[in-house]
Amino acid sequence: MNKTQTVRSTRQNADLTFKLNRHHGRHGWLRLTPAYSVKLVSEILAASDRGIRVLDPFSGTATTPLCAAYAGDTGTGVEINPFLTWLGNAKLATYHPACVRAAGEALHNLISQASRGNTRSITPPPMHNLQRWWDPEPLAFLSKFKAALDHPSLKEGATRDLLLVVFCRLVIKLSNAAFNHQSMSFKDKVKVESSKKRQPVLFDLGPDLAYTARVEGQEVLDSAADNPTGVGSVISGDSRSVSGVVSGEYDLLITSPPYPNRISYIRELRPYMYWLGYLSNGRDAGEMDWAAIGGTWGIATSRLAEWQRSPEGFYPSYLDAILSRIRKADKKSGLLLSNYVAKYFEDMWCHIRDVVKVMAAGARVHYIVGNSVFYDALIPVERIFADMLSEAGFGDPRITRIRKRNSKKELYEFDVCATKCISS
Repeated sequence: MNKTQTVRSTRQNADLTFKLNRHHGRHGWLRLTPAYSVKLVSEILAASDRGIRVLDPFSGTATTPLCAAYAGDTGTGVEINPFLTWLGNAKLATYHPACVRAAGEALHNLISQASRGNTRSITPPPMHNLQRWWDPEPLAFLSKFKAALDHPSLKEGATRDLLLVVFCRLVIKLSNAAFNHQSMSFKDKVKVESSKKRQPVLFDLGPDLAYTARVEGQEVLDSAADNPTGVGSVISGDSRSVSGVVSGEYDLLITSPPYPNRISYIRELRPYMYWLGYLSNGRDAGEMDWAAIGGTWGIATSRLAEWQRSPEGFYPSYLDAILSRIRKADKKSGLLLSNYVAKYFEDMWCHIRDVVKVMAAGARVHYIVGNSVFYDALIPVERIFADMLSEAGFGDPRITRIRKRNSKKELYEFDVCATKCISS
């Protein structure tokens, strides 16, 4: 196989990550650390023809279909997580001026009701360590806001979707969550000295909750008024069987599947999914992780110990050697992690063998992936993807190293691209 490798950058390039999206209209409605950059997708789209059909089989926060729609193309995402499917379609919707005005008026009423002391409140969701997530005052505000949002007068539709986006932003904005690590952690309380007792005491700044809600809401409403000129949608489905949920052929694929690093999307999505009713207990989160590709959570982790790989999987000799090295590195966790890596690539092989069916002859595919390290065993994810694409009927695979990730020194992000062969 002729495989070309190029180096675009050895720097971290934060503008090629989710960080750029936070201040980019609808792309910044909700934060998700594994999401990839608007700039990266836009650069690939800019080098392509207009009026094309663009596919993202790992839609996530709908970065690709939204970029395609703003470019005037047709963007389709496939997403297994029902919350992300809803969010993606909310970001891709067309919001008429009357709808945005109605959402603004309704938001004013919701904030007013949530700010009163005797307003009806819902029971907070059954999340583990709920008090660690939210202090009493913000938790009470969110519970009243959600109760008002659930009133029958706010029927399902575009206006309610905008208000739910605002609510999700408040769920994380008013929480004690911090994002100074690879994933989500919690903020430390601020400690000050009491002038009388000279003892350390806890001190909360007490945010103006109503003001915060107005600011977050205005940012959503302003960007909702900026409608894409193209068409976009996110379809609920499994990326391992894309051909069963989409119709027609696609001219371009731009996606960033989960990386094989055991970091679960569910971890960051849990607050939204519990408050909106997509999760009701920890087992639900584990089941969703098991159904998805990538991270493990709860029951998904325990199932890995008994998982058996398929004889139809893609296991080149160099990958088998890496899996063996991981398995032997630790008596307690080696087998688990080896199975995790094997299952990840087996799932991705199912996806690539299937997605070739919906790509037009000559279509380009771009997989934004990151390599991984387990027990000092470097997993060349980019090479494995290039080899899988070649085996599945894509030609001229090219690997471009696009940035250094801000973790271990060996970890980089790559664009693995290829072209569907005419004879496939």
